[in-house]
Amino acid sequence: MLVTAGMTLAARQRRLEAERLELRRLELAERASRRRALAHQQRMHWELLSRAIDNPALAAVIDTYDPGIPAERRRQYFYANAWYINLYHLHRTGILNQEEFYGHARELFQNALMREYWEASKGQRATLKDSSDEARVGRLVDGLIKDLDEADTDEWWVVGNPPTT
Repeated sequence: MLVTAGMTLAARQRRLEAERLELRRLELAERASRRRALAHQQRMHWELLSRAIDNPALAAVIDTYDPGIPAERRRQYFYANAWYINLYHLHRTGILNQEEFYGHARELFQNALMREYWEASKGQRATLKDSSDEARVGRLVDGLIKDLDEADTDEWWVVGNPPTT
Protein backbone atom coordinates (compact mmCIF):
# COMPACT_ATOMS: atom_id res chain seq x y z
CA MET A 1 0.00 0.00 0.00
CA LEU A 2 2.82 2.40 0.82
CA VAL A 3 4.51 1.71 -2.53
CA THR A 4 1.25 2.42 -4.38
CA ALA A 5 0.76 5.71 -2.52
CA GLY A 6 4.36 6.69 -3.32
CA MET A 7 3.86 5.93 -7.01
CA THR A 8 0.59 7.82 -7.02
CA LEU A 9 2.27 10.84 -5.43
CA ALA A 10 5.16 10.64 -7.92
CA ALA A 11 2.73 10.30 -10.83
CA ARG A 12 0.73 13.27 -9.57
CA GLN A 13 3.90 15.37 -9.26
CA ARG A 14 4.97 14.42 -12.81
CA ARG A 15 1.51 15.31 -14.12
CA LEU A 16 1.56 18.68 -12.30
CA GLU A 17 5.04 19.42 -13.64
CA ALA A 18 3.91 18.51 -17.17
CA GLU A 19 0.88 20.79 -16.80
CA ARG A 20 3.09 23.60 -15.49
CA LEU A 21 5.45 23.19 -18.45
CA GLU A 22 2.54 23.15 -20.91
CA LEU A 23 1.12 26.31 -19.36
CA ARG A 24 4.51 28.00 -19.66
CA ARG A 25 4.80 26.87 -23.30
CA LEU A 26 1.36 28.35 -24.03
CA GLU A 27 2.30 31.63 -22.31
CA LEU A 28 5.48 31.88 -24.39
CA ALA A 29 3.56 31.09 -27.59
CA GLU A 30 1.01 33.79 -26.74
CA ARG A 31 3.79 36.32 -26.07
CA ALA A 32 5.46 35.44 -29.40
CA SER A 33 2.13 35.77 -31.19
CA ARG A 34 1.56 39.17 -29.58
CA ARG A 35 5.01 40.35 -30.65
CA ARG A 36 4.34 39.21 -34.22
CA ALA A 37 1.03 41.08 -34.20
CA LEU A 38 2.71 44.23 -32.86
CA ALA A 39 5.44 43.96 -35.51
CA HIS A 40 2.78 43.60 -38.19
CA GLN A 41 0.89 46.58 -36.80
CA GLN A 42 4.08 48.65 -36.83
CA ARG A 43 4.73 47.72 -40.48
CA MET A 44 1.15 48.67 -41.35
CA HIS A 45 1.49 51.97 -39.49
CA TRP A 46 4.64 52.78 -41.43
CA GLU A 47 3.08 51.79 -44.76
CA LEU A 48 0.00 53.94 -44.18
CA LEU A 49 2.03 56.84 -42.86
CA SER A 50 4.44 56.62 -45.80
CA ARG A 51 1.54 56.95 -48.18
CA ALA A 52 0.30 59.98 -46.29
CA ILE A 53 3.76 61.56 -46.36
CA ASP A 54 4.05 60.98 -50.11
CA ASN A 55 0.51 62.00 -51.06
CA PRO A 56 -1.16 65.12 -49.61
CA ALA A 57 -4.59 63.88 -50.71
CA LEU A 58 -4.14 60.78 -48.54
CA ALA A 59 -2.59 62.81 -45.71
CA ALA A 60 -5.82 64.78 -45.47
CA VAL A 61 -7.54 61.63 -44.23
CA ILE A 62 -5.48 61.46 -41.04
CA ASP A 63 -4.50 65.10 -40.63
CA THR A 64 -5.76 66.32 -37.27
CA TYR A 65 -3.24 69.12 -36.89
CA ASP A 66 -4.11 72.78 -36.82
CA PRO A 67 -5.26 73.77 -40.34
CA GLY A 68 -2.93 76.78 -40.22
CA ILE A 69 0.13 74.51 -40.25
CA PRO A 70 1.67 74.45 -43.73
CA ALA A 71 1.43 71.19 -45.68
CA GLU A 72 5.21 70.64 -45.68
CA ARG A 73 5.32 70.97 -41.88
CA ARG A 74 2.44 68.49 -41.50
CA ARG A 75 4.38 66.02 -43.64
CA GLN A 76 7.31 66.49 -41.28
CA TYR A 77 5.00 65.85 -38.34
CA PHE A 78 3.85 62.59 -39.94
CA TYR A 79 7.49 61.58 -40.30
CA ALA A 80 8.23 62.61 -36.71
CA ASN A 81 5.28 60.49 -35.64
CA ALA A 82 6.78 57.53 -37.47
CA TRP A 83 10.05 57.93 -35.56
CA TYR A 84 8.27 58.24 -32.23
CA ILE A 85 5.97 55.28 -32.90
CA ASN A 86 8.96 53.19 -33.95
CA LEU A 87 10.65 53.99 -30.65
CA TYR A 88 7.43 53.32 -28.74
CA HIS A 89 7.01 49.91 -30.40
CA LEU A 90 10.62 48.98 -29.65
CA HIS A 91 9.76 49.60 -26.02
CA ARG A 92 6.37 47.95 -26.13
CA THR A 93 7.71 44.74 -27.68
CA GLY A 94 10.42 44.53 -25.03
CA ILE A 95 13.35 45.24 -27.34
CA LEU A 96 14.05 48.37 -25.30
CA ASN A 97 13.40 48.58 -21.59
CA GLN A 98 12.02 51.78 -20.13
CA GLU A 99 15.45 53.19 -19.31
CA GLU A 100 16.70 52.51 -22.85
CA PHE A 101 13.54 54.05 -24.30
CA TYR A 102 14.18 57.15 -22.22
CA GLY A 103 17.75 57.44 -23.51
CA HIS A 104 16.67 57.18 -27.13
CA ALA A 105 13.79 59.61 -26.56
CA ARG A 106 16.19 62.06 -24.92
CA GLU A 107 18.24 62.02 -28.12
CA LEU A 108 15.25 62.14 -30.47
CA PHE A 109 13.67 65.11 -28.70
CA GLN A 110 16.84 67.18 -29.02
CA ASN A 111 15.43 68.08 -32.38
CA ALA A 112 13.27 71.21 -32.30
CA LEU A 113 10.96 69.80 -34.97
CA MET A 114 10.35 66.69 -32.87
CA ARG A 115 9.39 68.90 -29.95
CA GLU A 116 7.15 70.97 -32.20
CA TYR A 117 5.47 67.77 -33.44
CA TRP A 118 5.02 66.62 -29.85
CA GLU A 119 3.32 69.87 -28.91
CA ALA A 120 1.14 69.80 -32.05
CA SER A 121 0.02 66.24 -31.28
CA LYS A 122 -0.90 66.76 -27.61
CA GLY A 123 -4.60 66.73 -28.52
CA GLN A 124 -4.20 63.26 -29.99
CA ARG A 125 -2.55 62.02 -26.79
CA ALA A 126 -5.28 63.63 -24.70
CA THR A 127 -7.74 61.11 -26.15
CA LEU A 128 -5.81 58.15 -24.70
CA LYS A 129 -7.11 56.33 -21.67
CA ASP A 130 -5.05 57.73 -18.81
CA SER A 131 -4.11 54.26 -17.53
CA SER A 132 -2.93 53.01 -20.94
CA ASP A 133 0.71 52.17 -21.60
CA GLU A 134 0.77 54.68 -24.44
CA ALA A 135 -0.48 57.47 -22.15
CA ARG A 136 2.06 56.51 -19.47
CA VAL A 137 4.91 56.62 -21.99
CA GLY A 138 3.57 59.93 -23.33
CA ARG A 139 3.71 61.41 -19.83
CA LEU A 140 7.28 60.12 -19.54
CA VAL A 141 8.17 62.02 -22.74
CA ASP A 142 6.31 65.11 -21.49
CA GLY A 143 8.45 65.07 -18.34
CA LEU A 144 11.61 64.51 -20.34
CA ILE A 145 10.88 67.47 -22.63
CA LYS A 146 10.17 69.65 -19.61
CA ASP A 147 13.51 68.59 -18.09
CA LEU A 148 15.30 69.31 -21.37
CA ASP A 149 13.67 72.73 -21.63
CA GLU A 150 14.64 73.61 -18.06
CA ALA A 151 18.16 72.19 -18.18
CA ASP A 152 21.00 74.60 -17.62
CA THR A 153 23.52 72.46 -19.47
CA ASP A 154 24.36 71.74 -23.08
CA GLU A 155 25.05 68.13 -22.11
CA TRP A 156 21.56 66.90 -23.03
CA TRP A 157 22.56 63.25 -22.58
CA VAL A 158 22.65 63.71 -18.79
CA VAL A 159 19.37 65.63 -18.49
CA GLY A 160 16.45 64.09 -16.63
CA ASN A 161 16.05 61.06 -14.44
CA PRO A 162 15.76 57.90 -16.51
CA PRO A 163 13.23 55.50 -15.03
CA THR A 164 14.67 52.27 -13.76
CA THR A 165 13.12 49.01 -14.85
